[in-house]
Amino acid sequence: MIDKRLIGIVPGSMRYVGASVALQWASLVANMGMVLAICRTLSALWAGTAGEKDLVLLAVCVVSAAVARGLAAVGSARMGFLASREVKRTLRHRIYEKLLRLGPSYREDVRTSEVVQVAVEGCDQLETYFGAYLPQFFYAMLAPLTLFVALAFVNVPAAVVLLVCVPLIPVAIAAVQTWAKRLLGRYWGQYTELGDTFLENLQGLTTLKVYQADEFKQAEMNEQAEEFRRITMRVLTMQLNSITIMDLVAYGGAAAGVAVALSQIAAGAIDLGGCLAVILLAADYFIPMRQLGSFFHVAMNGMAASEKIFRLLGLPEPPAGGEAFPACCDVRARDLRFSYDGEREVLDGVSLDVPAGGFVAVVGESGCGKSTLAALLLGRLRGYRGSLTAGGVEVGALDAADLLAHVTYVGHESYLFKGTVRENLLVAAPGATDDALWAALEATRLAGFLRGEGGLDTALLERGANLSGGQRQRLAIARALLHETPVYVFDEAASNVDAESEDAIMGAVRGLAGRATVILISHRLASVAGADKILVLDNGRVAECGRHDELVAAGGRYATLWRAQRELEDYGVVTKVTGSSVTTERGSA
Repeated sequence: MIDKRLIGIVPGSMRYVGASVALQWASLVANMGMVLAICRTLSALWAGTAGEKDLVLLAVCVVSAAVARGLAAVGSARMGFLASREVKRTLRHRIYEKLLRLGPSYREDVRTSEVVQVAVEGCDQLETYFGAYLPQFFYAMLAPLTLFVALAFVNVPAAVVLLVCVPLIPVAIAAVQTWAKRLLGRYWGQYTELGDTFLENLQGLTTLKVYQADEFKQAEMNEQAEEFRRITMRVLTMQLNSITIMDLVAYGGAAAGVAVALSQIAAGAIDLGGCLAVILLAADYFIPMRQLGSFFHVAMNGMAASEKIFRLLGLPEPPAGGEAFPACCDVRARDLRFSYDGEREVLDGVSLDVPAGGFVAVVGESGCGKSTLAALLLGRLRGYRGSLTAGGVEVGALDAADLLAHVTYVGHESYLFKGTVRENLLVAAPGATDDALWAALEATRLAGFLRGEGGLDTALLERGANLSGGQRQRLAIARALLHETPVYVFDEAASNVDAESEDAIMGAVRGLAGRATVILISHRLASVAGADKILVLDNGRVAECGRHDELVAAGGRYATLWRAQRELEDYGVVTKVTGSSVTTERGSA
């Protein structure tokens, strides 16, 4: 079972595979020499013709063979390691480069969880394919022929019987290969699907808890996990049954060779030493092929994983060398439409105008298409209909890397890396001075806190786990300010943070207006009241458009949402009038 595509994609590993086979063959030759020397000495002892010289020669042969086999085993393991390292390094580099070429819209064609699984565990499975299976495959072909040539000088009938029985093991492997390939394909399909569901639920855990849907998703995941357990048990059953069949063939073939050797010594065709040589080397005929059978199941798993790797590497790429990002940074949409499943329009004829340096907010209830609009502008989604332009150039025609270099996106949960505050900020502006870094931190009101800690060298845990949610988001905003791009998109950047952090974040966002084009997406209307223009989305359509005071006065959809949010925010506030004084107290809600 050789996949020419795999060998073609990592040709550098084959030299290590060849070296591993050569070392294993050298170990076999050393073992054959030791066995033949032992049998010759035993035959001489039986006949009473052995002398001291024979025993010394035997000892030298045994020690030399043991040293040679030890060195060959170490060398073969080393070659297997080098082959597998080459494979993992090459494949992961190819996957990474493919994702870069696909650009931010890669998730339209492949799920993130599947990419992670094939790049990690999928490549690990192929590590065994190249490091163990392929060397064993070629060695299993070479070893029986070498033994046949050696034993043919001892006894031809026994050597022929052993050689004829060896192909029965690959026949048994071929018998289960078709079934195993189909079963392992289903196994990997369910495995990646389960991983995708787990990642999606984990990322949306807060939302599930808010809407009390966590128990439903738990039951759904339990059902998927049970289906995966069942198919895993089927894979293990298939592997154990095929191993049993291969053991029967191997032991049966060795027994047949031993039986022929005993019949030959009884007939006087060979002497005691020859009979012992056939008996001791009979197992070596089948051990390599039997070991190949053990690696076969791991190899099949790797082959199933490779199908997904090749599917990822074969995904169509957006045209290279798109247009450069224009100098003018106005953003316009005309009759913009987009659908995820081809049925329901998430964006249904949206039109908007964001002038260069303008500050436009997009609001609406969850699911109205706000984040989809942001994803289209960032190039994360393609295949839209209508027109979406930046500086008069269609977003779909822009070079993906150039687009991301000129548009800064800040979501509700920006990622902070393990390291220092300085290192996280320099990601956005590698050449920034400490004064520039402090200025960005001052703009987000985070400088005072950090000066009381370790300053710019304050250590951060992965995802900024040692900061509060508001501090993490303010640090992400500071990093965005350092990027200094002509267009900024803030998607719920001030959600799920405390009031102080929200004020700091919105102050920084408003400070960008005029010197950069700012698009603010928010569900909280108090945050967008100062925008030049507010776009109200409802079921993928533009329901209203105007300034805050105009929309409130109009009494439409925006006014309804505004009043509802004000009532929720003022819920529990009690006003008391005592004489000439007025006080407010917050009661228990």
